[in-house]
Formats: sequence, structure tokens, C-alpha cells
Amino acid sequence: MKLFRDLLDLIYPPRCPVCGAFLCDEETSHEEGTPFCRPCFKSFLSIESPFCPICGRPFEEGNPEDHVCEDCLRRRPFFKEARAPYLYEGGLMSAIHEFKYGAKSFLAKPLGLLLSSFAGRWLQAKEGLLLMPVPLHPRRLRERGFNQSLLLSREVARALNADLDFLSLKRIKYTKPQTGLGSEERSRNVARAFQVSRREAVKGRSIVLVDDVATTGSTLNECARALKKAGCREVFCLALARTSTF
Repeated sequence: MKLFRDLLDLIYPPRCPVCGAFLCDEETSHEEGTPFCRPCFKSFLSIESPFCPICGRPFEEGNPEDHVCEDCLRRRPFFKEARAPYLYEGGLMSAIHEFKYGAKSFLAKPLGLLLSSFAGRWLQAKEGLLLMPVPLHPRRLRERGFNQSLLLSREVARALNADLDFLSLKRIKYTKPQTGLGSEERSRNVARAFQVSRREAVKGRSIVLVDDVATTGSTLNECARALKKAGCREVFCLALARTSTF
């Protein structure tokens, strides 16, 4: 198999999935352990402390220690913790945009590898996890052709050797896109938009909700609300990227 892969790389040299640069070139050779070229990977901005230990929101200034943000103090989310490895900026934002809106579903593999690597570190001490992607409404699924969160979930589930359920949590309300909406508008837009169709599938389980991007966390929180109502034990939220401000 290695000989076959080497021959295939010789005929079709691998390219960076973000910028298209050949990974065999010295200046754009891939970052070790990733399928991305070095310049693109270095443009991915990791989220570092300080951040809110509940919603994962990064702080730009002030207290250098992790601390609960004002929003989580005022209204505790239904999920236990939410995390994302990167900020939704630069090259990664472009890659996610192409993946989500440009019908480039092949990006699920390289982006899923990034998310899987982070998930393995964050969730390594937790057992018996059930992964669930944030669902799309059937109408939106027909429009887009695939659920990007499901494609990412498959990569993470495979890496963690965890169960995956993409049928029990459903979006029952067709909502307008969250892009461009304020925090309160986002919450109202997705209110009561999700429902668990099979309570026995989630009862007593520790669930990891997977999405591509987290902004205010409204969508993840509404999913967590439905899951907790159906009897799950706890909900963790995992996104590939999140915005730095609400």
C-alpha cells in the first residue's frame, strides 16, 4: 500500500486543501502531522488561555486566568462545557467557508483530522461518549447537499472509537441563517428548533455535540436543551472554530 501511495503521489502530487500549493515544494511543504502547507497551518489561530471554562469564549484582555464569562454567569447554558481549537479567522475561516458553502465536501477529511486531534486531547479521560452532529433541517439539507457537521463527526468518532448517532436529534423548525444576527436574535431564531425523536438513545448518555463553527453558542445550547429534556446525563460541545467575540 505504501508503494501504491508513493506512486500515486508521484503522478498526482498532493496539494494543500486550503490554498492548493504543492506540498512537495520546499517553501510550502506540509506541516508535520497535518495535510496543510506550512504557511496555511501557521495562519490557523489557536485558542489559548484565558477563556471561559464553560462556553470556551476567549478573552482578549483583563484577567490572565481562565474565568467564567458574564453571559454564563447570568444564564448557565444547558451544556456542561464547549470548546473549539481555533479562532474563526484567516485561512481556517476561508477553508470552512469553502467546505460549508462551496460544496467542497472533500475538506471534511483534513478539517476533521484537526478536530479529531483536539478532541482526543480534550476528551481523553471521558468514556462512553456518544457523538451527535448539529442537525440541519431537511429543507436546508436538500439545498446544501450534505451536513458539514455530520462529516466532521464521522472523522472524530472514528478517531475516538466512539458511538455516532445522527438520527435521534432532529431540527424540526426551519430557521433563517444565523449569520448577521445579534446574540438575542440568534437565541430567538433557534428557540425550540430541535427535538429528540428517540429518547432511549440518549437517556443517561454523555453526549458530544459537534459543529463546524460556534459564535454565541445559541444553536448548541438549544440542542443541549432538547437533549437534557430527553434525559441525557451531560452535554459537551465541540466545534472546529469559534469567533472571538459575541
